Amino acid sequence: MGFILNFVASLFLGPLLPLLAQGGLIARPPAAPDYTLGPGDQISIHVVDMDEISDKPQRIDPNGYVDIPMAGRIRASGLSLEQFKAEVSSRLTKYITSPDISVSLTDDQSRVVSVIGSVTSPGVHQLPGPERLIEVISLAGGARTDAGARVIVTREQKWGKIPLPDATVDVATGNSVASVSLDDLQSSKNPIENILVMPDDIISVPKAETVYVMGNVKKSGAFQLSSHPTITLLQALTLAEGPDHDASLKKAEILRPRPGMDGDPIQIPVNITDILDGKARDIALQGNDILWVPNSAAKGATRRTIDAVLQAATGVAVYHF
Repeated sequence: MGFILNFVASLFLGPLLPLLAQGGLIARPPAAPDYTLGPGDQISIHVVDMDEISDKPQRIDPNGYVDIPMAGRIRASGLSLEQFKAEVSSRLTKYITSPDISVSLTDDQSRVVSVIGSVTSPGVHQLPGPERLIEVISLAGGARTDAGARVIVTREQKWGKIPLPDATVDVATGNSVASVSLDDLQSSKNPIENILVMPDDIISVPKAETVYVMGNVKKSGAFQLSSHPTITLLQALTLAEGPDHDASLKKAEILRPRPGMDGDPIQIPVNITDILDGKARDIALQGNDILWVPNSAAKGATRRTIDAVLQAATGVAVYHF
């Protein structure tokens, strides 16, 4: 029941959460103990027996400073809450012995995240407040046409594990990593994946994998797997609009780059006729694979032919599907 209620809440309230948080109607995610203050953050200071200071929200200015009554102008940017508290306490000791101080973060506008990969404006972006994953991608200009099928989120240990079922934790760093479907995010198909982004998250939109179909086919070219994480040989052949009439389907080959892209590609003989006849299973192609369909007059893919295919593959037209 709890899962269903959470799902319904995320479905109807998800887009409103940033506005509700700004209005104080819902609690913000608590700041981590080592949260680093920055320009735009708002803090509240409470000092026992000092009404001049207590509970008056203070906004950190664009230069990173904040003016505190009696304590003066203090540089807050770059300090944790505890470090800032210690600095205020030091300033107030001229007025009160061992001041009893508490500092809280009331508005975290200095949230910065990194958005990298196939987006229009990759780089470090400052968020105006709590934002969800699709909003952050939009702030980076949105995904480019060559974006792949998944979005990868990396989160620092201090914010806890990413709240997604497939999230994993790196043993060495404690950081968590999860991936979500870009198509699902853009279509709001699975609202639970539209997670709240935390400060210092790294959001990566990898470039789509590409497969090449060359030789005696009707439309040679490179086909990007924009919304398709995988593709089979027959699917790739269909995208190339099928073989020409003089293609030698029994002598086709897959040219697969070796790990590290070093050395000659691996040559995998393929009998497409057997696959079409159901005598052999269809083959899953990998990123950067080249399906080479020779002419029936050719006796095979010689070294010179392979070199020509590899050279041509880098300059063929790219098709999105």
